[in-house]
Amino acid sequence: MNITELLVDLHVRVNEATARADELRNQIAHFNAALTETEAHLADLATTCKIITELAPTGTEPDPPESSISYQAVVNAFNQHPARVFRARELHELLGMPTDEASVNITRSRLGRLMGATEPGNARFRSRQLVSTFDAGAFEL
Repeated sequence: MNITELLVDLHVRVNEATARADELRNQIAHFNAALTETEAHLADLATTCKIITELAPTGTEPDPPESSISYQAVVNAFNQHPARVFRARELHELLGMPTDEASVNITRSRLGRLMGATEPGNARFRSRQLVSTFDAGAFEL
């Protein structure tokens, strides 16, 4: 390779690196704008929570989020019945949770995503599956 070819190759590489740097700068600008917007929304939510907390009657504890209650109830059900295979509706019936189709579908969808059971005929869940995924911290009902 002679000096001219080396300089041409170097020039091509400089152009490619410059284009990549410009692309990354654009992405950074986009992410900074998204972060600013999200932080403003978060501040609005914090203000809303503060105002509602101040207006709430004193002496009462706020109810824990429904998702935490549902999540813990499901984990407890699997722990109490480790060998049992559940369907989402059976879990709702066992736990006294609403059995309307929308509620059951939400649980079914979450359990399905969690455990990889995506086909209706394969929507049965057992404790071993839940525990292995739970350890990874990927489950939230």
